[in-house]
Amino acid sequence: MKIKRILKWSALAILLILFAWFEFAYWTSTNDCDQKTGAPTHPMKAIRYCEYGPPDEVLKLEQAEKPVPNDNQILVRIRAVSLRFFDGGMLQGGVGRLVFGLRKPKNTTPGSDFSGTVETVGSNVTEFKPGDEVFGVRAGALAEYICVTASRAVVLKPGNVTFEQAASIPTALVALQGLRDTARVTAGQKVLINGASGGVGTFAVQIAKAMGAEVTGVCSTHNVDLVKSLGADHVIDYTKEDFTKSDQHYDVIYDLVNNRSFAERRRVLKPDGICVLAGVGGSGMRKETFFNLAGSLTAALRSKFSKEKFVMFGVDINKKDLGVLRDLTESGKIAPALTKSYPLNETAAAYNYLETGHASGKIAITIE
Repeated sequence: MKIKRILKWSALAILLILFAWFEFAYWTSTNDCDQKTGAPTHPMKAIRYCEYGPPDEVLKLEQAEKPVPNDNQILVRIRAVSLRFFDGGMLQGGVGRLVFGLRKPKNTTPGSDFSGTVETVGSNVTEFKPGDEVFGVRAGALAEYICVTASRAVVLKPGNVTFEQAASIPTALVALQGLRDTARVTAGQKVLINGASGGVGTFAVQIAKAMGAEVTGVCSTHNVDLVKSLGADHVIDYTKEDFTKSDQHYDVIYDLVNNRSFAERRRVLKPDGICVLAGVGGSGMRKETFFNLAGSLTAALRSKFSKEKFVMFGVDINKKDLGVLRDLTESGKIAPALTKSYPLNETAAAYNYLETGHASGKIAITIE
């Protein structure tokens, strides 16, 4: 009885501590929006959001202070920013509050995947010079200027693509690392891309082809021609055919949708095949998103007891792999599938389109 009493009160104490921590973290979560800074001395345009909510309500085009690079940074004049699948969910908050700020967003300028021109360089920077065209990843990119540490995720832009296309390339890190490092795709293997017409999927089709795989893409009727144009050997229209009921078997399923059961996907995997759980079905946070995420977690656990493996992975944003993607783009092996572009003052419209969950290819925002 004494042990039960101790366990009971210990559990209660832990719950109270966790509740107190959450309350403290929530009410101390803030940002710089309330600071009275006055008019900027060296103004630039930037998109800001001070509260969580719908894009039309929270995204504002404002004047901000132009940043100054330190000795190890470069100042980039942003020309384009592309949206990632999680960007819309970041605005809405939801479970993203655990990362982006419990009560208010910590970083008040959204966007991360950018391209632009180097304006100035820090005294320790030797890799870049003013005038260089670059692309990379840096939080707070939806602004006219941004400072980026030269040794981190920024590389020279491929010369054969536009700034809007270049800003889309970092999304391909998910496809590159999922297919190369997790699935370990080799020439001659059969690879199925579920969600082949999305921002990551369009790159996954091309990267798998560049690896020498026989690629099958799964998409809607509207996007069949797009996926064919990317080089897919076979395209399945999911409105007409269920890939889990076919007679085909695959070495790799690269799944960006996760809307099929463990048993259904296992059925079309070859013995010792692998299903890479790379997404949860489009952009934004919808009711089915949580079911798909739960399905991914369950599949990964269940595969511990089967020959066919279901594996989740996390993307590593790094300079080396951005360089790999640049080389693939310059050689013509991959090309960004940019399908929509918006000016900076229509950023909210871009986010609204992203939030539909059915955007094909990539969406870019241009900054003139």
